[in-house]
Amino acid sequence: MRVACLGGGPAGLYFGISMKLRDPDAEVVVIERNRPDDTFGWGVVLSDETLDNLAANDAASAAVIRKHFAYWDDVALVHKGQRTVSSGHGFCGIGRKQLLLILQDRARELGVEMRFETEAASASDYMMSYDVVVASDGLNSKSRAEFADVFRPDIDQRRCQFVWLGTHQKFDDAFTFIFEETPKGWVWAHAYQFDRDTATFIVECSQQTFDAFGFGEMTKQESIALCEDIFKDHLGDHPLMSNASHIRGSAWLRFPRVLCEKWSYKNLVLLGDAAATAHFSIGSGTKLALESAIALADFVHKEDTLEAAFARYEDERRLEVLRLQSAARNSVEWFENVERYLDQDSVQLNYAMLTRSQRISHENLRQRDANWLGHAEAWFMQQSGGAVDGPARPPMFAPFRLRGMQLKNRIVVSPMAQYKAVDGCPVDWHLIHYGERAKGGAGLVYTEMTCVSAEGRITPGCPGLYEPEHEAAWARLTEFVHAETDAKICCQIGHSGRKGSTCIGWEGMDQPLKEGNWPLISASAIPWSDGNAVPSAMDRADMDRVTSQFVTAARMADRAGFDMIELHAAHGYLISSFISPLSNTRDDMYGGSLENRMRYPLEVFSAMRSTWPKNKPMAVRISANDWVGPTGVTPQQAVDIAAMFDAAGADIVDVSAGQTSTDANPVYGRMFQTPFADRIRNECGISTMAVGNIYEADHVNSILMAGRADLVCLARPHLDDPYWTLHAATALGDRQETWPRPYEAGRDQAWRLADRMAETAGEV
Repeated sequence: MRVACLGGGPAGLYFGISMKLRDPDAEVVVIERNRPDDTFGWGVVLSDETLDNLAANDAASAAVIRKHFAYWDDVALVHKGQRTVSSGHGFCGIGRKQLLLILQDRARELGVEMRFETEAASASDYMMSYDVVVASDGLNSKSRAEFADVFRPDIDQRRCQFVWLGTHQKFDDAFTFIFEETPKGWVWAHAYQFDRDTATFIVECSQQTFDAFGFGEMTKQESIALCEDIFKDHLGDHPLMSNASHIRGSAWLRFPRVLCEKWSYKNLVLLGDAAATAHFSIGSGTKLALESAIALADFVHKEDTLEAAFARYEDERRLEVLRLQSAARNSVEWFENVERYLDQDSVQLNYAMLTRSQRISHENLRQRDANWLGHAEAWFMQQSGGAVDGPARPPMFAPFRLRGMQLKNRIVVSPMAQYKAVDGCPVDWHLIHYGERAKGGAGLVYTEMTCVSAEGRITPGCPGLYEPEHEAAWARLTEFVHAETDAKICCQIGHSGRKGSTCIGWEGMDQPLKEGNWPLISASAIPWSDGNAVPSAMDRADMDRVTSQFVTAARMADRAGFDMIELHAAHGYLISSFISPLSNTRDDMYGGSLENRMRYPLEVFSAMRSTWPKNKPMAVRISANDWVGPTGVTPQQAVDIAAMFDAAGADIVDVSAGQTSTDANPVYGRMFQTPFADRIRNECGISTMAVGNIYEADHVNSILMAGRADLVCLARPHLDDPYWTLHAATALGDRQETWPRPYEAGRDQAWRLADRMAETAGEV
């Protein structure tokens, strides 16, 4: 077999090594335009797991690599004169040049031919004379570009500017992140040792700060000199160094995230950065390249055809690549938006930085450094006004106050439609359903959307607050919650708008009733879908009538004993239909600009707020993203929407997303809507609730401790387990949550079993 590797970086060299180990008779040539000892990076970072994978593949080169590693266990954050250190992270670094020399020696020993200072021809030329052509030609792969119509690369240029430098200053005790505030904006550095004498020092900043300094117009030396001045307190007398001699002018870059739809074509296959990139902030690019090289060599050797080999290679590696790219995206986005967090206390900022990629969870951080996390939890409890002299508790159990309402913890039972009401009146189902969840330990329990009129119901099974019997039934429920539990209860109040007069959920979501339909109203005469009725566009009389209905519902909620109310202004219902340009095409003062589209929602909110008691909080739920691109509500507009509701008196914003258009294309995942709550909270200083695919205590604690939201809403987990909060406390070893007195025997057994499991796990 004749194999050509186009590119002599770690990916190409290690594939050549791996191929020769499996097939010593294979003819493998590596073609590299640079000299053997040229390199344009400084250090690379690998994990212990990757080292183990290298040792299993080639013990000889792994042993040499290991000898040259610089190890560190700590991560340090330097921010506003404070240095915060946490341990247990287990990184190792090696100089990129040293790694290349080791791999070159091993490749030469195994008989790999290396042609340095040789500019590769087009991939198609090699495809005619070699059995396998490996495109390991990096970020700016010419091979990928030549067959772009086949590989269909998606290249996303990220927002921050960075420059990759080195220094002889020592950073050998910790992977160090340094944040420096300057008159022209924040500038930060990622610094880590990779050999006895040298450390990588990556300087990064926002595009706005980059432009303010004029880095793009500077020479390389001018730029380096300015970076030395910015970080002079951390560099001692050591200069910063660049080895990017091949770049004229500024060596600053914006990182391109690369992902290809296909990784192979005929006998050509992409490897390393040519196929997919991670990001330097999680240090996984070289890991991906080396581990992908192993898999590719394995399958080329084992499979009968190249087609089968390439298919298996892509199947095996794509999931891992996507997983790391997801982590890298989370990390990149945190740094791109880091200036919104830099006023946080260093404890919270450090926690947010450590967990930014979502690869490190709250309890995983406890395993790494229990002392530091315990200190952070105590800090969070103190900031929340909780007891600081008792045992440390996870953030989810910290109290929270909104006006005169004190919540015992940060867990919220999110609104979930039950479809069990009769003529708008809640029944025993609601008493038991909400009563159980209030007994289950959550600090705040929400009702499902409670409608302001019969015509404002989504389905015939939806509850309301527009008749005296409704008020009496809700009062019965709130009396139980207050008498038998220490939970608070919130009534979510809304109007279905164009999404009304539909079947109950299990009979056909959003589908019109087969009979008995009622007329619909909305911001504009646009149906929810082709199968739904066309609503009437509301006139002034409609607006006044509906506003009055919302006010009546708010007054009834107060008399019924609710601790809090929320205006439902999300998910495509009536109030939401005014906010989204997809459903509001009015040409009067209530349509057009965002300020105009917000006019009626703010009228309703203000009318409700003025009648709702001043000592009781009021929330609003918004859809922070229509998921249709710039033609709908965007996350930036959501910040403005939240600010308007905040100015009108909202105490907290319940940040959901989507369900406003049938054309939406949401991006799902764990905690997928939390970034919207995070942005509103940290850009506007507004209290927020996070919601959306949050189902583990780790998710909750990570969101709260990092300052991404103030309360966390869980929906489906509470359908599965009304006692989710008490069970989560038991699993975490927390023994402070109060159980209902009749259940204490069950509590004791649960605690004993949990303690026994923890002891058994410790012994293992």
